Amino acid sequence: MLRLLIVVAPLIGLAAVGAAFSQESSGESAPPPASHAFKSIAQYAIPDVRLVRDDGKVVSLPEEMNDGRPVVLNFIYTTCSTICPLMSQTLAQFDHELGADRERVHLMSISIDPEQDTLARLHEYAQKFHAGPEWQHYTGTVQASLAAQRAFNVWRGDKMGHSSVTLVRAAPGTPWLRIDGFVTPDELLQQYHHLLEQSGLTVATR
Repeated sequence: MLRLLIVVAPLIGLAAVGAAFSQESSGESAPPPASHAFKSIAQYAIPDVRLVRDDGKVVSLPEEMNDGRPVVLNFIYTTCSTICPLMSQTLAQFDHELGADRERVHLMSISIDPEQDTLARLHEYAQKFHAGPEWQHYTGTVQASLAAQRAFNVWRGDKMGHSSVTLVRAAPGTPWLRIDGFVTPDELLQQYHHLLEQSGLTVATR
């Protein structure tokens, strides 16, 4: 299901992410995560499962990911107090730095704890990070969530073993950039633009 193609040098710069989260958080402290993130290029088979989007609509995961927009994907759960808020803050700042280009990108956050992550909780979580219509959160059945986690090689046995993974794809049918570990918003934006350029897609300038 997973085919790794290339492994390249680590991304460095976690300090900026931690500082940004400290400014935005509600005061809940989190231990400092690892100082490196590692990139790889991979192909994934998107499982044919249905999830519940934060607007209450039941949707097909392949259709959500293949709507023509670039995709930035992560896996979170709303009661997480360490890794998930840092990842979500990174996406929030990345989304902000995109400016008007944010309408061309699909940010997706899939719950790994769907039994607890009701639509109400997802909505509250999304509001905390000022998610716009381009950034959607998903819950659903345990089976559907597990299928998605396994397909993208992020399942670690249970939510307590959850690790930081960000996945970026320029267009349907193209490989995914996988980032294991923490990445700063600026680094994520740089990698996103580079991926679009490699795929022959236009990167709008602000």
